[in-house]
Amino acid sequence: MKSRMISAGVLILFMAAIVVFNTIFPLALVIVVAAISVFSVYEIIHALGLSQKLVLLLPSLLFAAVFPFLSVGLPQQIAYYVYTFLIFTSLIFYHDTVTFREAGVIYSMALMIPTALTALIQVRSQGGNHGMFYVIIAICSAWAADVGAFAAGSLFGKHKLCPNISPKKTVEGLVGGFVLDVLAMLLFGFIFQASYQYTVSVNYAVLALIGFVGAGLSVIGDLSFSLIKRSCHIKDFSELIPGHGGILDRFDSVIFVAPFVALLTAFLPIV
Repeated sequence: MKSRMISAGVLILFMAAIVVFNTIFPLALVIVVAAISVFSVYEIIHALGLSQKLVLLLPSLLFAAVFPFLSVGLPQQIAYYVYTFLIFTSLIFYHDTVTFREAGVIYSMALMIPTALTALIQVRSQGGNHGMFYVIIAICSAWAADVGAFAAGSLFGKHKLCPNISPKKTVEGLVGGFVLDVLAMLLFGFIFQASYQYTVSVNYAVLALIGFVGAGLSVIGDLSFSLIKRSCHIKDFSELIPGHGGILDRFDSVIFVAPFVALLTAFLPIV
């Protein structure tokens, strides 16, 4: 538990630094998203036992590293095309050592992870002058659900939620995740308004919706990647973050929540 708390504190400080330096170095968020994407793609390919397939691994890591830096539209479409071309060309030339199943799994994961995480950059853009507040909401909506589920499950958990996928998850933890997520989003809104001396108006209904839907998506993301880990017979994707596992263990729920926040706030702004 001690290592878990220390790691969580370091992650929070790291996020705070990105927020503080966003004005003078906005590229920091893009660099961090790219780094998280690369580590996450590598972790899942390694977990699947396919990291030795370099003709598939290297283009996937390159795509994950480059994609967050590209603007929405034609540049990203070109990246999709080039990556698709490389993967399937590799499959043709190395069909004797690479199977279509292996190429398909890596291709789908390498597309999904960077694309979903890049939604954090889109969220910042949609938030305008308050873009980093939007980013914090997108990330913390995923993490608050995890914290609420862990706390409620530890204190009151009796009824198993999905014992065949994640034995420790409980129905009580699920409820706790929903409750804490909604409350956390409302609290973030209040703190944000207070920091501007209430000269900025916050849409609490949107925040509550993000908390509620985000909690559900967080569980789906967590269970989805737990299913992958279970099929790979591993507990965590890596040991990079003490007490938490790997990068993907910490950002699996963000992969599902961030695109939702980007889509919602495009029509219903928080501020």
